[in-house]
Amino acid sequence: MRYHDFEGSIEELVLLKLKEIEEKEQVTILHAVESGSRAWGFASPDSDYDVRFIYVRSQKYYLGLQPRQDFIDWALDETLDINGWDLSKALQHFHRSNATLFEWANSPIVYRTTPEWTQIYAAAEKYFSCRSAMYHYYGTARKNYHAHLTDALVKYKKYFYVLRPILACRWIEKKACPPPVLFTALAAETLEDDMRAAINQLVETKQQMTESEKAPRIDHLNAYIEKQLAYFKSAIDAMADDRTADWEALNEVFFRTL
Repeated sequence: MRYHDFEGSIEELVLLKLKEIEEKEQVTILHAVESGSRAWGFASPDSDYDVRFIYVRSQKYYLGLQPRQDFIDWALDETLDINGWDLSKALQHFHRSNATLFEWANSPIVYRTTPEWTQIYAAAEKYFSCRSAMYHYYGTARKNYHAHLTDALVKYKKYFYVLRPILACRWIEKKACPPPVLFTALAAETLEDDMRAAINQLVETKQQMTESEKAPRIDHLNAYIEKQLAYFKSAIDAMADDRTADWEALNEVFFRTL
């Protein structure tokens, strides 16, 4: 895909912008990925690009007493959005088992990465909480369902914003680890056989629609969604808190990376 008057690909532009960010902000980018619908595998023809990255500064920076900004936001326009988190912020969110951050770590579209990031994620994986992640995905599915899929006409893209977190809950319940980011990989392991034809048809139809286009609500999908939401509410309420309290592994990898 071309971007405005830029002569290269969008991927080449992203790499140029990441290098520009490193030079201007005096940071080292450890990992940079695509997030959102393009990483999930159900982008529309006019979907924007959401680039997310984790960066680290010099050791001296973290020893200062001044208030520190822990993010970088380089939103170029409505098509290309690039922003990142400081490593310290990322590790704090890994400690909380932030599901979105685990998705960044496992995105199938990687623009840049480093050996340091491999070590960081190996330490962070231990902090994944099944209950926290399922609560996040259940909440996302429930919110999007009631906000976007109960009218007579709906945006079909919103079905994926509900179905994907539901299937993520199924994955976590079954495998007790972070779910795949790509929708097709997730569906291959978690979707019931009798739902596959309906979802495949939805994928084909949605890929031909713009972001704002609407079509009639699919009642049998809505019924399936409501059943799954009721099930996972009960399942999550019955789960014990499985978060990891200690900071040792994250502290060690933080100091080692500086």
